[in-house]
Amino acid sequence: MNPQAKLIFTTSLILGTTITISSNHWIMAWTGLEINTLAILPLISKSHHPRAIEAATKYFLVQAAASTLVLFSSMTNAWFTGQWDITQLTHPVSCLILTAAISMKLGLAPFHFWFPEVLQGSPLMTGLLLSTIMKFPPITLLYMTSPSLNPTLLAIMAILSVAMGGWMGLNQTQTRKIMAFSSISHLGWMTIIIIYNPKLTLLNFYLYTIMTAAVFITLNSIKVLNLSTLMTTWTKTPPLNAILLLTLLSLAGLPPLTGFLPKWLIIQELTKQEMAPTAVIISLLSLLSLFFYLRLAYCATITLPPHTTNHMKQWHTNKPVNTSVAVLTTLSLVLLPISPMITAMV
Repeated sequence: MNPQAKLIFTTSLILGTTITISSNHWIMAWTGLEINTLAILPLISKSHHPRAIEAATKYFLVQAAASTLVLFSSMTNAWFTGQWDITQLTHPVSCLILTAAISMKLGLAPFHFWFPEVLQGSPLMTGLLLSTIMKFPPITLLYMTSPSLNPTLLAIMAILSVAMGGWMGLNQTQTRKIMAFSSISHLGWMTIIIIYNPKLTLLNFYLYTIMTAAVFITLNSIKVLNLSTLMTTWTKTPPLNAILLLTLLSLAGLPPLTGFLPKWLIIQELTKQEMAPTAVIISLLSLLSLFFYLRLAYCATITLPPHTTNHMKQWHTNKPVNTSVAVLTTLSLVLLPISPMITAMV
């Protein structure tokens, strides 16, 4: 892609995100979401492969439908209450429509079916943008409207997301689809706590972004798109593969790694809110996700291909590892000991 075009699209992404997260008026928030959608479409379809074009089309249709629902929800609320302020969403029908719209934007179950397909058709770095930056504006809208939303509905959708994200990721062989189901599962954890402690949702999102970015950039640097390729990459950069194992375990939420921190705090908060059964259910369902993270980690470092003759070994490279990989991986592994400081800052 032309560097000037890439610059324009990247700037538009930053602009759209900034407009949405800093606006108080529904129309401005909607404008930011639309700019974001239009800026990411060329980045999805830049390879001109039929699958990429299909992914861009699916993404456009889903996001257009979700934006329409956001607009409809805000107009209904303005009609009944005379308020266009995002924090003043009080009409029950508007709240219900907005919950559906934000769920479609985020890829939260039961509106999650588009996300794995779109991620599978996108390049790895565009997939990283879709999994992290593109989720930030809808999360902020959810954060601002959380006091008005229905807690039971959000809890059901969150549990469903963790279940579907874990269950549907079990049988996947494509790394991008596995990361998509991982994202759906993590969104469930963010959604379940947003009404009781919205700042915890943002902390979870920030840590999820760091860990996902570390995994995506690592996969991009070793050029891995499926599990069979991942099995042969240990010859290329052994240290990076060993670190990938730890980053995946952090994403799974195992102590003493960074990924354990948000899960620990969310379970603690749910218990304080007398929702211990919900905490138990969501913790058990996250074991499904743990299985496919372990599968990825096993393929990355522990196993050798069963038929070595069928696999072309990759040349060992002495190329230095990207600095961003080093920084993000370090953050993905060592933040748990400073959790008191992190919680104090949040």
